[in-house]
Amino acid sequence: MRISVSSDMDEPVARALVAELRGRGHDVVTHGALRPGADPQWAVCSEAAARDVADGTSRQAVVCCWTGTGASIAANKVPGVRAALCTDAYTADGARRWNDANVLALSLRLTSEPLLKEILDAWFTAEAGADAEDRKNVAHIDELDRGRTGH
Repeated sequence: MRISVSSDMDEPVARALVAELRGRGHDVVTHGALRPGADPQWAVCSEAAARDVADGTSRQAVVCCWTGTGASIAANKVPGVRAALCTDAYTADGARRWNDANVLALSLRLTSEPLLKEILDAWFTAEAGADAEDRKNVAHIDELDRGRTGH
């Protein structure tokens, strides 16, 4: 699977993320501080990775900044992206299962290498669930992206 990865800092966990994804057989496209000459600002590089998902260049993305909050906010401004800030495996599993998240946001400050592997295991094991209520909520998010809700 092609996965876009962005980070606003060239931190050990960001490098470990890229290596881990490649080790799992994924084709990784880098943005920000992980790509020489690219703009490393969290808003810019997170948007770039999210746009790869929205336009189909990448199937998923992982966006990183110090807390993960800014990266997730920037990614979620791109229509079609459902980014989830995950600090543990349970949250990653739920984000995929209940929210059909297609972008994983990580904190460079909080994520250790062992935790990173647990989060990725959960993220890639879980799939979007078939629960009608969850699908209805995801559909509502899609409508919000199109500016079509009046609620």
